[in-house]
This record gives sequence, C-alpha cells and structure tokens, in this order.
Amino acid sequence: MENTQEVKVVSLPRIGEAAPEFKAVTTQGDINFPADYKGSWVILFSHPADFTPVCTSEFMTFATMEEQFAEANCKLVGLSVDGLYSHIAWLRTIKEKIEYKGMKNVEVKFPLIEDITMDVAKKYGMIQPGESNTKAVRAVFIIDPKGVIRTIIYYPLSLGRNFDELYRALIALQTADEFGVATPADWRPGDDVIISPAGSCGTAKDRMDGKEDGLDCKDWFFCTKKIDKEEVLKRVLKK
Repeated sequence: MENTQEVKVVSLPRIGEAAPEFKAVTTQGDINFPADYKGSWVILFSHPADFTPVCTSEFMTFATMEEQFAEANCKLVGLSVDGLYSHIAWLRTIKEKIEYKGMKNVEVKFPLIEDITMDVAKKYGMIQPGESNTKAVRAVFIIDPKGVIRTIIYYPLSLGRNFDELYRALIALQTADEFGVATPADWRPGDDVIISPAGSCGTAKDRMDGKEDGLDCKDWFFCTKKIDKEEVLKRVLKK
C-alpha cells in the first residue's frame, strides 16, 4: 500500500535574506517587524516557555546586558508561544522574586512577543518538531539595520545560551562591515582581522613581498592586519 503520510517540512529563513515581516502584540505595545527597527541592529530571539528556569536565567542576563547592546546600536526582541498576560506575570515575578548570579530586581524593558498562534515562530523556523511541537527552540537571529538576516543560531530546549558569544558575534559583524574585513576564530576587538585573498597575482606577490603596509601574510591566502581596539570601539560603538 502506498504511504501517503504527509511529511511536515520546517521552513527556515536563511542568512542574507530579508527578515520575514510580521505584526505582533508585545509587552511594550504593538510592533511592525522589522520596519519599526530600520536603522538599528536587532537580536530577535525565542524561548520555550514563561515560568521556566533556563528561560528565566536568560531573560535576566539579556535585561542586564540591554544597555551594552544598545551602545552597539542593537535592540532586543523576545518571543515565546505564551500569551501576553503570562508574559507580564512572568516578568513581574522575575523582578520581584528572582535572584541569580548577583542579578536581582531585574526589569525586562525590551518587548516580549505574544505568539500563541505560533505564526511568527513558524515563519522563523522556531518550532522544530524533532525537539517540540508546542514550544519554540532557543533561536537567535541577528538582523542588520537594513532588515537582512546576518546570523542564525539555534539551541535546544535544555541548553542556555552564551551571551558573551552573542555580543561578540554582533560586534564582529559590525566590525566586518565597518572595516571591510573578516574576523578569525575567537576574534575580539583588538585582535588581528583577516584580509580577503588578493584578487590578482600581482597583488598577491606584493603581499608576500611585504609591499602592502600593515599586512602580515603567512601565505597568499592568509593575511592578517592589526586594528587597534580603540579604533574598533570608536567606529563600531561610536565611542
């Protein structure tokens, strides 16, 4: 007998594509995404459920770091498939009752999207049946000021995110855009950056002969350059 069972395909947005558009109700009022955030970087992230411990630790960390992200021209937007009143009650509980790693009286000021219909979560591939049909995984989308998806990271329900890495990735993306470079493994401001391979044999030879100022070439395809931490912070964080 022919198997006619329908296979459910999870649609995932891709890096380099425009962020899917949506309108939603949030704890900070209605939003039109990503239009309302034009000109700013955005981290759009999902969590499995309100009133859960891993999610609570994450929201406290994000809220504590919100000003740091804001200095990098980045706004935060959260989402789960819970309702608005659940969101409000949970965030109030966090502020009034939860203390974690020295963080207490933490007020979450960035918007948290109500998505009981799962419409937004499905648009962004946050519902992954292999993990859960009823909860969003811990998805992270870094979206640039033009509304283009630049980074996508997914974590399972059981794994809390590394927020130092999320911030590092944001600054690395901005540095790559600002200076026209790439960033190597574990890059942080002040570390050497990667210069793309030369486009012509002549230029490649100049590089290897040390005729391009500031470059340290180990081979024609692997050249680095020093950019001072202060210069990165000045141009990326506008300090």
